[in-house]
Amino acid sequence: MIYRQMFDTFRIRDEVRTAVIGAGQYATAIVTQERHTPYLRVTVVADVDLANAREALAKAGWTDDDVAYAATAAEAEAAIAQGRRVYTDQPAIVARIGAVDIVVESTGVPEAGARYAFDAIANGKHVAMVTKDLDVTIGPILRRLADEKGVVYTPVDGDQHGLLIQLVEWAKSIGLSVITAGKATDGEFVYDPDAATVTIHTDKTIHPPFQETVQISPEDAEFLGPIPEGAAAAYIAERARILAALPQPGSYDLCEMTVAANYTGFAPQVDTLLHAPLRITEIPLAYAPEADGGVIRQDGTIDLATCLREPAESGLGGGVFIVVRADNAYSNHIMVTKGQIANADGSATVIYRPYHLCGVETSTSLLVAGLLGLNTGGDDYRPRFDLVKVAARDIAAGEVFGNDHSPQLTARIVPGAAIGEGNPAAAHLLTGNRAAVDIPAGTLITYDLVERPADSLLWELRERQDAAFLA
Repeated sequence: MIYRQMFDTFRIRDEVRTAVIGAGQYATAIVTQERHTPYLRVTVVADVDLANAREALAKAGWTDDDVAYAATAAEAEAAIAQGRRVYTDQPAIVARIGAVDIVVESTGVPEAGARYAFDAIANGKHVAMVTKDLDVTIGPILRRLADEKGVVYTPVDGDQHGLLIQLVEWAKSIGLSVITAGKATDGEFVYDPDAATVTIHTDKTIHPPFQETVQISPEDAEFLGPIPEGAAAAYIAERARILAALPQPGSYDLCEMTVAANYTGFAPQVDTLLHAPLRITEIPLAYAPEADGGVIRQDGTIDLATCLREPAESGLGGGVFIVVRADNAYSNHIMVTKGQIANADGSATVIYRPYHLCGVETSTSLLVAGLLGLNTGGDDYRPRFDLVKVAARDIAAGEVFGNDHSPQLTARIVPGAAIGEGNPAAAHLLTGNRAAVDIPAGTLITYDLVERPADSLLWELRERQDAAFLA
């Protein structure tokens, strides 16, 4: 990329003054990387847990002499004017701090994040959205409000959906047809043929009924070998059966893919996604069109893959991928013969990025917004799809709905629908709210099954989004 040259040549200011709200692992990487990133200056770190905010600055190497606590916007302005970095446990003040050009919303809490993002836009600040739970719920209306205000609302480099959106846009810009676009799940299925086991490698806690390792019977071992030409559908189905006891993609995975679908216009083939366990070399074979031996019914499909590999083989590293073709024979020949991994007849090729660096690489999105006034997402962000939830067990009236990491609910991706009785409820309008009635296991959660909270900006903005896009 030529980011440095663009920033040097076309920047509209000398630095991008950045505030981070929510000093978790992701945002702390933004703070610590700032000292090594030209044009970027983190002026404010806010977290309701004050120790988290101060610790992020400490990890960046800032001493007590370099930082100051502020409880008000005026106190923050004064400290920044003295050259100090501000930390605060009052995130609501951030939108009113003049010495902030862009707000990174990374609380992970949709209701709180809605307020911080809305206020930032209203006060003429760009917003970089890390809280995907919020983005998937009201991102399009926040983007429209930002456009009307003349500021940027953007997904971020470092998150898989942000990187995937860019990879799709790049492919389109050079004239490639994208058959399938997806991301790798964080866990990888490592197959040891000698021990006849498959073990998930993940940094996440494994909860029952899932387990870390499954034993592979001799008759099942065949289906963990390379997929033969024309056998993709059968092998994917058998692998799903064989590996069902290992942890499967979570609601958070489908959440990111819903955001990507809403930016790109791509669609899931099934509402749970196929999420096939695949070697890197098998992706262009399996995620090719059915007519070419794959399982994809139409171009522009969005999905997941869990990397299946042997211990010495390379993994996908939590990265992103696209399966593409060039719609002229010569270009397709070039792609297939210059080292890209293709399917058997060379009609589909995988291009992949085997990493996502979280907050370490988010500075590109912040600087593109702050220096160039552009976003690093697509131009047509619409609520084409909703992430919705299904009860994984019986839920009692009055029980609080959990978030995307809760085993209480599973996720689906369905066409977007407005708030209304009988319509599937957007997943994160449920979070933290109560079931209105007893809900049996297997029930799709609709709006009439949830108690609407009082005075919720998140719900209000969702209604504005419904009126703007779905009326």
